[in-house]
Amino acid sequence: MKVLIVHNDYGKYSGEESVVDKMAAMLRSHGHWVAMFRMTSAGSRESLWGKVRGFACGIYSPRGMRGMREALRRERPNVVNVHNLYPFISPAALFECRKAGVPVVMTVHNFRLMCPTGLFMRDGRPCELCLQRGNEWGCIRYNCEHSRLKSAGYALRNAVARLTGAYRKNVSAYACITDFQRRKLIEAGFEAGRIRVIPNSIDATDGYIETEGRYVAYVGRLSYEKGYDLLVEVARRNRHIEFRFAGAAREQAGGTLPDNVIFEGYLQKQQLQEFICNARFVVMPSRCYEGFPMAILEAAQYGKPTIGPDHGGFTEIIGRGDRAIGRLFTPGDVDDMERQVVELWNNPGEVARLGRRAHERLLREYSSEVVYRRWAELFENPLPPPPEGEAFKQAAIFTRDEN
Repeated sequence: MKVLIVHNDYGKYSGEESVVDKMAAMLRSHGHWVAMFRMTSAGSRESLWGKVRGFACGIYSPRGMRGMREALRRERPNVVNVHNLYPFISPAALFECRKAGVPVVMTVHNFRLMCPTGLFMRDGRPCELCLQRGNEWGCIRYNCEHSRLKSAGYALRNAVARLTGAYRKNVSAYACITDFQRRKLIEAGFEAGRIRVIPNSIDATDGYIETEGRYVAYVGRLSYEKGYDLLVEVARRNRHIEFRFAGAAREQAGGTLPDNVIFEGYLQKQQLQEFICNARFVVMPSRCYEGFPMAILEAAQYGKPTIGPDHGGFTEIIGRGDRAIGRLFTPGDVDDMERQVVELWNNPGEVARLGRRAHERLLREYSSEVVYRRWAELFENPLPPPPEGEAFKQAAIFTRDEN
C-alpha cells in the first residue's frame, strides 16, 4: 500500500505534528510505502506579508494545488491521508486528488470543518454557533480570533471550502479521533457512512514502574484555550501541593506566580517521560473541547490518571464509573477542579488504581498495534467518491497495490 500523507505544519511543533509523524512511522513499520507532501506556516505570522499570504492562500493556494498535483504524479499513491490544509495547501488542492482518481482519507484532528477557528470556543466557553447556523458569519461578528483580519480570513476560507464542496466532493472517508467529533460531523450534514472513529495511539509497553509522584503535572501548550491559568489558580489556593507545567508558552502568565508553581518549558521525549513518571497525576483544565489530547495517553503509559473537563472528547476518553481512567470536573469551574485535584492528591491508593486501569485501557484500545488494524481496514476500503468525468477511469490504475 502506498500512502501520501498531506499536512501543513503549524508555526511551532504541536500535538498534531506529533500525530502525523507517529502515523508515518506506524505505517512504515508495517511495510507500507509512505510519502509526504508538507508545507509549513513557520515564520508566516511574523510579518505583514506573511499574514497576507496566509489570508489569501487559505482561500485558494495555487502553490498548494501544484504541489499536490506533482506529488500525485511523482508518488502514484493508493490513497491520500490528509491532516491539515491551512493555510498554504488549501482545500482547493483536494480537487487534484479527485482528478487523479485517488481516494482521500481525512484525519479530523479538530472542529475546523464546522468552526473557522477549529476550537468550538468563544469568550472562554464552548460555542457551536457556526455549526448551528450552518455558516461562518459568527466568527466575524464576534471576532473569535481577536483580530478582525484573522477572523474574516478564517471565516472566508471555511465559507469557500463549504460552498465549493471541497471536502464533501473529494474526501472519501473521515477518520474522527473521538465519537464526539463523529456526532458533530453528522450534525453538520456530513454523510454518516463515510465517517469512522480511529483514536490517536501510542507505542504502549506491557508494563510500567509504579511511582507515587511528587507533584501535579500539566502537559500541553500554555495558552488561554488550554486553561492552564485555571490550574495556576488551583495551585495558588493549595500552597502545600507542588504543580509543574510542561509546554511551550504562547502567552505570558499574568501576575505573580505562587512559589509552588514551576514552568519547565517545552520538554523533549526523554525529559517528558521523566516528567510524567515523577508526577502523581496529570490535569488538563481545557476551556475548549480539544480533539484527543496525547497527554492522556502519555500519562496512561506510565500508570498515571488524568483529571479533565466533562465535555467534548474528554468525557469519553477519561470516562465514568468502571470505565474511568481519571476524574472529570465541571468545565471552567475552578472550585470543582480544585476538589478533584485535592481529593486525588490525598488518596494515593485511588491514584494507583486509576493508573492501572488507564494502562490496561491503553493496551486494549489505544496501542499502535490495535489502532493500526483500524487504519489498515479503512485504507483498504476508503469509500471512493462518486465517479465524475473521465478522470475517474484512471482510479483502478492508482489504487492497485503496487508492493
